[in-house]
Amino acid sequence: MSEPSTRVDSWIWAVRLTKTRSAAASACRAGHVRVNGTPAKPAQHVAIGDEVRLRVAGRERIVEVARVLSKRVGPPVAAEAMIDRSPPPPPREVIASIPVRDRGAGRPTKRERRETDRLHGRDIPGGRDL
Repeated sequence: MSEPSTRVDSWIWAVRLTKTRSAAASACRAGHVRVNGTPAKPAQHVAIGDEVRLRVAGRERIVEVARVLSKRVGPPVAAEAMIDRSPPPPPREVIASIPVRDRGAGRPTKRERRETDRLHGRDIPGGRDL
């Protein structure tokens, strides 16, 4: 008898890594999903023991398939269906300290760019102090 398997987009949605199945399929098509190190198409099958890497919301999730699911299940069952090996997310203080430019504000001026470089600790050769 063959090992049970399901589509990778269906499994990602079933274990609640994405909100919708179409979002999971779009992530696959965009190259944000890898199964065992190779880029995955939405219809690629996953089986128990496969490693799935998903880049979502600026964070990489690394999970191992512990149980094959094809239908969406509740959070406790979804947690049992995968082994999460993702690195911890950065602390909120680090995320909050990253400067965000207002949308539509255009390109930064040379002065603003130098200030940003100084915040990041990059030395500006030939730049004068402001």
